[in-house]
Amino acid sequence: MPQVKVSRSYQITIPAEIRGALGIEIGDILSVSIVGNKIVLEKIEEELPTFKVGRKIGEKDLEEALVKGLKKSICGD
Repeated sequence: MPQVKVSRSYQITIPAEIRGALGIEIGDILSVSIVGNKIVLEKIEEELPTFKVGRKIGEKDLEEALVKGLKKSICGD
């Protein structure tokens, strides 16, 4: 079982084998919860869409992002 050390600023590094198994990449969002005496990190899937800097964004892209965001806020998904 991999171990991590808490840094002076209370940060940890997620081991490569764990990141790989869960598909965690730079910029991903993780939720943090406490279950008993354990800290549980979970990768949050399907956040609101983002667009890379420099990419041309069309009207259709914006419309799809708005629909997705509205659906998420109304349905609570």
